[in-house]
Parts: sequence; structure tokens; C-alpha cells
Amino acid sequence: MSNSINYQQLADDIKRWGAELGFQKVGITDLDLSKHEATLQQWLDNGYHGEMDFMERHGMLRARPAELHPGSVRAISVRMNYLPVEAGFAKTLKDGSKGYISRYALGRDYHKLMRKRLKQLGDRIQSEFDGTDFRPFVDSAPIMERPLAEKAGLGWTGKHTLILDRDSGSWFFLGELLINLPLPVDEPVEEGCGSCTACMTICPTQAIVAPYELDARRCISYLTIELRGSIPEEFRPLIGNRIYGCDDCQLICPWNRYAQLTDEDDFSPRQELHSPQLLELWTWTEQQFLDNLQGSPIRRIGYECWLRNLAVALGNAPSDAAIIEALENKTEGVTDMVREHIDWALERQRTGVAEVTKQLKRLVRAVEKGLPRDA
Repeated sequence: MSNSINYQQLADDIKRWGAELGFQKVGITDLDLSKHEATLQQWLDNGYHGEMDFMERHGMLRARPAELHPGSVRAISVRMNYLPVEAGFAKTLKDGSKGYISRYALGRDYHKLMRKRLKQLGDRIQSEFDGTDFRPFVDSAPIMERPLAEKAGLGWTGKHTLILDRDSGSWFFLGELLINLPLPVDEPVEEGCGSCTACMTICPTQAIVAPYELDARRCISYLTIELRGSIPEEFRPLIGNRIYGCDDCQLICPWNRYAQLTDEDDFSPRQELHSPQLLELWTWTEQQFLDNLQGSPIRRIGYECWLRNLAVALGNAPSDAAIIEALENKTEGVTDMVREHIDWALERQRTGVAEVTKQLKRLVRAVEKGLPRDA
């Protein structure tokens, strides 16, 4: 490769091309994540990854991105906003008859869209310079995308372990392009959390066990998405009406007052998923689940876990004869795991023990006051 390349000009061009492809921010960093290896190993040793065996299987490879694509010397880190118009956070969370779905999952699966755009960026660079070698990643390999994004200046790591930006909060996806060009690197930004611990105290299951330390086994996103077995009973009442993921730690964060809406039509909410009625979702057959969620990230949890999550939410809903009847009608023809959650939900419905937690009341008040556009 020619030494006459003006790498600073190329870096500026890459950021411009990235913006043209729909990325709200583009940064460049080297691939040295060695300082994160001990923290990653301790996290794994603590068992905080739960049943995500792939985390342990790949081990330190996650902190050594150069081994994923030999010859790479830089990562081009990108972010893309996903917050939809009329997110309806509080409106959905405070209505126990509706199901809350993490806002990143309301539209089409982001993996393919972002990977395609990253490949287009790589192709553009390659068309300018022969010998360019690259590989795009969007949650598609064992790579520590957040530390890379932090080093590339896309934001700082919040106490909830997500990347935060002063101008746009945390409602964005991350992706990386590993590349063999020695581009000039960007500087990290200053951390902005200070003494704030709002994300830690609002978490329904206290999954943020220390600043910057998440026990995934307690996290509602893990329990409703990654976990394939029975949800531990101690967490079920705390899940409320969240049927796929959880956004509480982002909702309470003061920096998300500055969150920007997405420009991507693909991330707009599907009508059937935007503040849906739990009982309506409960009627879906497996084929309807597959058909209605074609192209959605929700599809990957499968119908069994979908029913499990819905049963928990119905058990947390206000007592209703229609819910009891719907649950009773589905006790046959389901797996033992789903049946267990239905039985739990029926007991809750019949005894009327479900109640709104103080944390949820606090969260709803905070969202209605601080995020009126998205409430």
C-alpha cells in the first residue's frame, strides 16, 4: 500500500461518507483493549454472563479484535440512532394491560441494515485505495464494541455499562469496521455521569450491582431475551409488563433528555408492537408469531419464550376475568416451562396480588416530566 496516502484526509472523508450512509457519528481507534481483559475475566468468573455460554467460550478473544480479522490495525466505530417518533414510554409502562417492548426492537432488525451500510463504507474506502482490507461487525462476533466506541470518541461508558453521548444520550446502535489502514485515531470524550446513580437505583431487579458492573442474570433484558428456561420466580413480579427487554436505566438517565429521533424508516414501530394489548398478543398462534415478526429481532427468542414472557406480564396485570379465562384456555398444548408460568400467572390473577411498584411510579413520573416528547 502506498505511503503517499494522506491518512488524515482519508479519516475526514470516512467520517463524511459515514454521515452520508446514515451514521450519526463516526470515530476511529486502535485495537488495543488489553486494559479491559482483567475486568472481562472477573465478570466471567463471577458468572454474571448467566447462560450466555458464548461469552465464556470466546473468552479473551473479545478483548483482542485484531485476532478476529488478522491484519487489522484500526476500528472505525459508528453509531446510528433508533429512538422512534412517539415512543410512548410512560404511556405503555403504566398500563398493565399492555406489553412493553424495548424500543430498539419495535421495527426491523438493525443487524442487517447496519452491516450493509458498514460494508458500503468499506467498499467506498476500498474503491479509493487498492489493498484496503476490512470486515464489518454488528453484534456478529465476539468483539467489545462499547470499549471500542469509547476509545473512538463516540461517548463514555455510563454506570449502566451503555455508551452515553452529551448530544444524544444512549438511544443508538453501535457497529464497527475493522480495517488494515493506519488511520489517525480520535480522542475519548470526558465522562459525564459524575455522582449520579439514577440508573442503578431505578433498575427493578438491581442488576447493576456496582457502577459499570452488570449482573446479566438479574437483568430483565437477559431474562426475557437471552434466557431460554424458566424465569426465576423472585424476578417475575419485578418484570411488570415488559415482554421483550427493558429500557428503565436509559429512561431515567438525564442525558437522554437530549436524545435524537431516528432517521431510519426501518426502525419505525410496527403497528402490532406499538403499545400492544397483552391479551391480543396472547392469542397469536406460533405461525402468527412467525408471520407477524418476520424481520423483527423478537423472532429469535422463539414462540415458547414469547409465551413465557407474556404469561409473566399477564400475571402482573390488574386482576381481570378475561385474563384468567385466556390463561386457562392455554394450559393445554404448551410446554411444561410455559405451563409453569401460566400457573404462576393464574394464581396472581385469582388472588389479586399484583401491584405497581414504587420504582415504576417514580420512573413514569420522571419520564412524563423529563421526556415529554417521548412519554
